[in-house]
Amino acid sequence: MISSVEKLTNPTGNNRGLPPELRKRLLNESRHPFGGLRRLLWGALFGSAFIGFLIMATRSITGESVLLSDLGIQVGALALFGGLLFLDRKKISVANSDRKDSES
Repeated sequence: MISSVEKLTNPTGNNRGLPPELRKRLLNESRHPFGGLRRLLWGALFGSAFIGFLIMATRSITGESVLLSDLGIQVGALALFGGLLFLDRKKISVANSDRKDSES
């Protein structure tokens, strides 16, 4: 007996009425699960790090002392979450452009 996963991954098998567009979308989602939720999480964490950095920069400009270790944590969080957001967007946008090319 052929499982449903084998039906989706077997391009020569009989898909029994599964439209090619749906098949490609399901395969894309299986390669990049929870893409939208992940981007939302990276965006929220990046925004939080950016707000924290702005608050620290404002404190520094007004003359209040800011610990270098705290500043390093904020810059590291900005770089980490910004990089994750950029890499995840690039991966998702490539997959979406492949889907649009196949539709036309």
